Amino acid sequence: MFAAWGRFVYRRRWPVLAISGLLLVASAFIVVQGGKLQSGGFIETSESGRASRLIERELPRAGGGTFTLIFSSDARSGTSPEFRAAVDAALAPLRKDSRIATIVTPYDGTASDPTQLISKGGHAVAIDVAVKDDLATARDYYPELRALVRSDTLQVQATGVLAINSGFNEVLQQDLRRAETVSLPLALVLLLVVFGSIVAALVPLGVGVLAVVGGIAGMFLVARVTDVSVYALNVVTLIGLGVAIDYSLFITNRFREEMRRGRSGNNALAIAMATSGRAITFSGLTVAIGLSGMLFYQGTFLSSMGISGAIVVASAVFYGLTFLPALLAILGPNLGRGRVPILQPDSTGTGWWHTIATAVMRRPLLVLVPIVAFILLLGSPFLHLRLANNDVTALPTHEESRAAFDRLVNEFPGGNQTHISVVVEYPTADPLAPSRVPGLVDYAKRIAALPNVDTITSPVTVDPRFGAAEYAALYAQPRAQLPAQLQALVRGTVGEHIVVLDVVTQKGIYSDEARQLLRSIRALPGPPDAAVAVTGFTAIDLDTVDFIASHTPAALAYIVAATMLVLFLLLGSVVLPLKAVVMNLLSISASFGAIVWIFQDGHLAAQLGFTPGSIDPTLPVIMFCTVFGLSMDYEVLLLSRMQEEYLRTKDNTSAVAMGLEKSGRLITGAAAIMVGVFAAFALADIVLIKAIGLGMALAVAIDATLVRALVVPATMRLLGDLNWWAPGPLARFQRRIGLRESTA
Repeated sequence: MFAAWGRFVYRRRWPVLAISGLLLVASAFIVVQGGKLQSGGFIETSESGRASRLIERELPRAGGGTFTLIFSSDARSGTSPEFRAAVDAALAPLRKDSRIATIVTPYDGTASDPTQLISKGGHAVAIDVAVKDDLATARDYYPELRALVRSDTLQVQATGVLAINSGFNEVLQQDLRRAETVSLPLALVLLLVVFGSIVAALVPLGVGVLAVVGGIAGMFLVARVTDVSVYALNVVTLIGLGVAIDYSLFITNRFREEMRRGRSGNNALAIAMATSGRAITFSGLTVAIGLSGMLFYQGTFLSSMGISGAIVVASAVFYGLTFLPALLAILGPNLGRGRVPILQPDSTGTGWWHTIATAVMRRPLLVLVPIVAFILLLGSPFLHLRLANNDVTALPTHEESRAAFDRLVNEFPGGNQTHISVVVEYPTADPLAPSRVPGLVDYAKRIAALPNVDTITSPVTVDPRFGAAEYAALYAQPRAQLPAQLQALVRGTVGEHIVVLDVVTQKGIYSDEARQLLRSIRALPGPPDAAVAVTGFTAIDLDTVDFIASHTPAALAYIVAATMLVLFLLLGSVVLPLKAVVMNLLSISASFGAIVWIFQDGHLAAQLGFTPGSIDPTLPVIMFCTVFGLSMDYEVLLLSRMQEEYLRTKDNTSAVAMGLEKSGRLITGAAAIMVGVFAAFALADIVLIKAIGLGMALAVAIDATLVRALVVPATMRLLGDLNWWAPGPLARFQRRIGLRESTA
């Protein structure tokens, strides 16, 4: 099938090239139009997600459409008339803007506790601003609102949900531009080393760019029907460049190899498609299977990343089977033009890869045991993994919303406190009706009695001298007659059907003590006739960790089973797929251990420029799904070449040595290119992208050196002809469905 396709493309190279060009133009048109990408958020089906939606719906000023402005001056006090006048002047454009819902300041009675909005040193004030729209709508026009606030006499910084959201988007764009600027020239240099020719080096790089454009276009189309994460753009570019360059590298190299043997362009392309073309198709399937494992995490941004990643891999395979062979058919012998004289051409004899494989297979156990022990040692830090959501500390310290957040935490009263929002929902209106107040008061007292609770801010905890009768009498009168600060508190915590109790603790947001307090609150029975849901950063964090942990076994089982099925259909063996899975797990374990050692334990934090902390729960999922597929990529390409030799000679030892010799140099070059691309993303300022880039670079480097060059030959020598075994019925089934290409 693939050989026939190669001959067809050779005969119809110009029409095939034209069709690829038209698809590229269409993809570029979609990319230019862009699309709306989301910033993640809470899991809708979780308790914290439901509670957050209730707050967004009934108390917009307490929901996601908010930001905080910090005004400061080294010379003036925040309570002075001059300071207040400067603040009022800076806020005037916002007050006139129709998109603004409320502005809370320490000056005009809009704050329930004005002292919380003035810094400890007295030289800075915080202003809370809420917009009328939800986060998804407001984030598009937040930069316009921020640009309205300027002052000639005061320093102005912005933080809060909208500001941090905008900061992430801006830094992600900068990270992407930086990574592309570094990775493309680096990939070109490495391709020159592999091919020794400028023309041959430019071909895979061009296919990589085409695949990324196609993948981004597909991602934007998906974004029109479902939410797609802002992280997806970086991940699509990262995976697309690495995979597409690798695939085109293998096909181009095989085409040149057959041309050097004296074959015609038609036959050379047919053989390249029948071998490398077939291998990249199955490799693409294994990578897509790994990425599709993220679809098991519906309700998180992981599912959109899985879809987007699978699209860019499909794009890489498509252009590798259409645009690339058409271009090779046109270029033919001209691929060798622009030779770089200082670089060595491809080796075709029994070179040093053959020597390595032969040496390893003489003493397989002597190689296998220490190498596996070393890889497991690298992975051992993963045993003390601690998961917690990414927060503003994932941003670089110089970014405005991060710098302002740090200032809010360090300089303002209660800035380092953890807030847990307890949402009490009643089916009918007036949550503060006299009949409901006693139940609320009793519930608040039971929460206050829990360990590590410092204070509770709510309409039924404003005065410790009051009991249920006093609170019932207080809220029986019209709300307009309440004191101004109490009115502000009620506006911020009471909706049409809900009352929010803000539970404050001094324990860290992601600490074990805060998590235990959250569990204790959830275990308490709520007020009569009311439904209770708890949210806040601690609740969202714990719900995310629990959600991912509960869905991971099914995702892992699917990825492993589907990958083994595809490899069986490719190789006709039941042993090699199992061995391939074990090899992949070795590579992944080493990279996981390195991620924990660096990003959680804090080693190299100063050199890499990040704040150490717990690992985001989505990072191991992204890493596993991506690295498993990419590691299988090299396994497929290596085993395909070994299988080709085995079918020709029926000698397992010779097939392993020659297969490694024919593909080892290329796999090393391809891995070096992929490591270069991934390492460029390790320069990112966003910690999650930095960790993904660095972790994947380490995984591919270990996989292409220690695992593929040493562990694979050793295990295949120990297994012998058993490598290629399958039960009779399965072997006949595999032969009958015709997925094995005839030998070249």
